[in-house]
Amino acid sequence: MSVETKLERGIVVIALKGELDHHAVEQMRDRIEQQLAEHGYRGLVMSFRNIDFMDSSGLGLILGRYRSVSEHGGKMALCEVNPTLKRLFEMSGLLKVIPVYDSEEAAVAAILGA
Repeated sequence: MSVETKLERGIVVIALKGELDHHAVEQMRDRIEQQLAEHGYRGLVMSFRNIDFMDSSGLGLILGRYRSVSEHGGKMALCEVNPTLKRLFEMSGLLKVIPVYDSEEAAVAAILGA
């Protein structure tokens, strides 16, 4: 599991790669929280373009970051979600809480426009 982080117009963008399972979640959680704390919790975009596998601990990671960002008045969006993950997100109810966009650019623009 690897993660790339960058700041795009004041929004923290996290690009995940590999398998998002219980082994990777704790490390990812701490790294994402550190980035959010450094940049003010304005917004978070998580890209799933390069995720090969995700278990329920990945859902916990997403929902925990959503809670953290929301508590600080920020917005969150997901992007580049493959059909398999999208079905998992639908079944879990995640899509009722966090919007999903086709591209990173669209997700960042949605947060900035909100």
